[in-house]
Amino acid sequence: MNKLLSTILAAALATASVGAFAASHGGAMSDKEKADKMAACKKMDPMKADDKMKAECKKMMEEKPAPMTEEKKK
Repeated sequence: MNKLLSTILAAALATASVGAFAASHGGAMSDKEKADKMAACKKMDPMKADDKMKAECKKMMEEKPAPMTEEKKK
């Protein structure tokens, strides 16, 4: 019984750590994707766009650009 409990606990911890690793590496948008999305927002016709698209464009327009680091300046 003790061995079974230890195995289940180890499996649960392994699953949680793999899930956290996958979540941390999953969803960052690349600069090209962001530029494409921004271009689409600028071309968007406000009368024909749905609410979801309007909300995404508004959120992107309000984001402040990341500060330049020494590596990016070079």
